[in-house]
Amino acid sequence: MRTLIRGVRVFDGERTVPAADVVIDGERIGAVAGLVDAEIDGDRIRAAGGPVDVEIDGTGNTLLPGLIDAHTHAFEGDLAEALTFGVTTELDMNNLPPLLAAQRRQAAERDDVADIRSSSMIATAPHGHPTQIMTADLLKALGTDRALDTVADSGEAKAFVEARLAEGVDYLKIAIDDGGSSGMRLPALSPELAAVLVEAGHAAGLRVIAHTVTAREAIVALDAGADGLAHLYSDVNEEQAEETAARIASYDAFVISTITYIEAVTGDPNGQELLRDPRIAARMSDRSKATFGREWADIPMHSQGVMNASHAAAALRRAGVPVLAGTDCTPFGPVHGAGLHHELLLLTEAGWTAEQALAAATGTTARLFGLADRGRIAPGLRADLLLVNGDPTTDITATRAIEEVWRGGVRRRWAD
Repeated sequence: MRTLIRGVRVFDGERTVPAADVVIDGERIGAVAGLVDAEIDGDRIRAAGGPVDVEIDGTGNTLLPGLIDAHTHAFEGDLAEALTFGVTTELDMNNLPPLLAAQRRQAAERDDVADIRSSSMIATAPHGHPTQIMTADLLKALGTDRALDTVADSGEAKAFVEARLAEGVDYLKIAIDDGGSSGMRLPALSPELAAVLVEAGHAAGLRVIAHTVTAREAIVALDAGADGLAHLYSDVNEEQAEETAARIASYDAFVISTITYIEAVTGDPNGQELLRDPRIAARMSDRSKATFGREWADIPMHSQGVMNASHAAAALRRAGVPVLAGTDCTPFGPVHGAGLHHELLLLTEAGWTAEQALAAATGTTARLFGLADRGRIAPGLRADLLLVNGDPTTDITATRAIEEVWRGGVRRRWAD
């Protein structure tokens, strides 16, 4: 199947081109006119590789790479919900092996769900975060009785990494969170034990992402050698956020945003704007709608977390630190798919341009996680694509006006 999208605005994962012709050739992006090779015209596109089977008028629309949510937790039904909203890849940041295996099978065998990469289980201290929320009742709701493995010493740290490698993980995640930002007291990995985990992960060729929620914990993780932080720090004011950003800029590291998650945990009602947007609400599942307004407990987070995280996002951008768009979505909220569109809005409200936010959910995330086959619009790359009505490079909420989604070249229409 060859599809030609003619005269469409393109955000290619880094920059915007006002008009281009793009061919989807099977599972891959084929010839592109006006974006990569200005010498290619429409007739030559038709001739290259055979006739065009489907032609779509892209006038007034924008073609984007499929969105990548850089922080998720995917369980039954979540990957399908994600794809509904143009999220074609999820980066899962803590899961349980039997449940993860099922999600991997779905992603490999079906074209109606998002693709997935994962760390499997997070490395944490005995009784450390997030063991306090992974109760027997929660595990039962998820359909398993498999609890988290924990790490108490260097021997267990090395064994933990070996177990994750045996599961075929794509990266490693560790937790450095003592709960202090919200008045809790939780055991946490020591800096020395965190360094052992990072060293073992790096020796195996894995990136290491650290769960931290405070500026102090962020520096501990980066001193231990972590490649990225799973959340924005959310415990310091605007001036202190600038100082922390300057320190983080001295490391070759990235940060994942998750302001949507911080909103949910602190009880901020702003996320409910998704329910008032008919472009979102019309295709959101009843299960996802039911998660709004949930009361959260036992989650370490500063009471002013949203405002502080927004300051951190702006400070890190000014300091040149890559920030990736992620939601920390779960089956219990924040919601898969739709939540990433809200996260993009929150980044622009923190002072980012719409193009900067879009890059954080496409090309930047693909580059920093080594996903060389996606996140961009260029010939030969995987045809994970999102077509929306309007111009999200000037109005970020236009990402919600979804016309069509392609996952590995398979077309799914969502517009009426």
